[in-house]
Amino acid sequence: MLKKIYLSPLGYLISFIQNIFSIFHTPFMVYGFYNSGQKKFMKYTRVSSNIKIMSKKNLDIYDNVWIGHYSLIDASNNVTIKEGVQTGSHISIFSHSSHNSIRLLGKNYLKSDLRIGYVEGSVTIGEYSFIGSHSIIFPNVNIGKGCLIKAGSVVTSSFPDYSIIAGNPAIQTGSTYDYDKKYFDEVVVQNNYYDKKLLNIKER
Repeated sequence: MLKKIYLSPLGYLISFIQNIFSIFHTPFMVYGFYNSGQKKFMKYTRVSSNIKIMSKKNLDIYDNVWIGHYSLIDASNNVTIKEGVQTGSHISIFSHSSHNSIRLLGKNYLKSDLRIGYVEGSVTIGEYSFIGSHSIIFPNVNIGKGCLIKAGSVVTSSFPDYSIIAGNPAIQTGSTYDYDKKYFDEVVVQNNYYDKKLLNIKER
């Protein structure tokens, strides 16, 4: 019954009330996210009530995304989170870093227009990828679709589709495509797998 109400036009009102309520309550998942860049309401996206977002106007979140509690997203130089991405709690995504610049310029950092060593760059997380709890993603990183980033990973470089990613600094340790193969005979998987070209039923 509650699901039917949320999926009706009343869902927009419910999401608005949840967003207001989140200011005063312990963490909970807020259903619905307005993507200001696309000017579209992502009804099936769920974002923790206590997530911290910097430069929200530069955050491009698609639908069916789940962002866990106590997470930080710095979208100052654009962060794109594609459809179906899920994260654990306490994840951080950064699109800039001033640590080198502050060390190099010292007390002149705020006065100088030339910020030597300043790092900035967009981040993209591909469709149906998963980011494990306490993982950190740094600027200029592109994560392909269907990837799995294991908990506690420190991601400083880009990875192709279907990568299993782990470590500090993170490296590719395997393939989610190989992991998923054992499920490919299931009809529900054949109908819903995010890249049907990889199912390759005949080869099996």
